[in-house]
Amino acid sequence: MRRVLVVGSAACLCAGAVLTVANANAGKPSAPPPRHRVVQAPPAAVERTCRLPSGYRREFAAASRATGLPVAMLVAVGEVESHLTQSAVSNAGAEGVLQLLPSTASALGLDASRPRSNVLAGATYLRQLLERFDSVDVALAAYNAGPSAVERAGGAPTIETLRYVANVNARWRDLRRCV
Repeated sequence: MRRVLVVGSAACLCAGAVLTVANANAGKPSAPPPRHRVVQAPPAAVERTCRLPSGYRREFAAASRATGLPVAMLVAVGEVESHLTQSAVSNAGAEGVLQLLPSTASALGLDASRPRSNVLAGATYLRQLLERFDSVDVALAAYNAGPSAVERAGGAPTIETLRYVANVNARWRDLRRCV
């Protein structure tokens, strides 16, 4: 099933779902999209994009086995959320590699302050969001902005959330070749 969530006129099409968010310039003609040149990445650059975090390799593998989510997807979320830093804390109080609120981790019977538990809690929460929204992009938007905000807005509530979804998907695409 493909979900299309519409809130305004700016859109992000990623992994089969369309997310849109309100745009202050709705109804006004927009400039044509910029032209991009495709450049082949040198082998060294490909190697850099394929390095998986050695410090959390076991945690991501265990979380992947427990939830059925791809390791590359989980690592991409961790990179975008915290740059794979367990000591990271967001302004909202989300902690660790996968940036979970302690209350969310606790509701899952896990501890956001411990790396293995944090990665497993984030993967479990993302799995729940995927089952709830039946779309990778909508689940990622809900992971970033919260499921209530996504439901209230009828999609991604902010441009920042659209960017988040696009960044996770781009990094996930890079990592798919590596795992």
